[in-house]
Amino acid sequence: MASKYLYIVDHYIPFPQSEYGGIWNVVADNDEECFDLITSADTSDLNEQWYGDLRENILSAQVLKLDEDSMVSGILEEFTT
Repeated sequence: MASKYLYIVDHYIPFPQSEYGGIWNVVADNDEECFDLITSADTSDLNEQWYGDLRENILSAQVLKLDEDSMVSGILEEFTT
């Protein structure tokens, strides 16, 4: 079974462009799955124009390898404004 990782993704777009942002704690196999989970979440209203910034923030996120391979991918917690 593939290794899982905990991504702690901080994404904030400062005023005046927006005041949108937040922190996502996501369990994923890789960066691409993390991006897909954040952008496809039912609660995500992230405008597509910020996808490039989100990808950069995923690449610079704190990433921790999880011990258990049995965890299911998904968003564990999010705080967004």
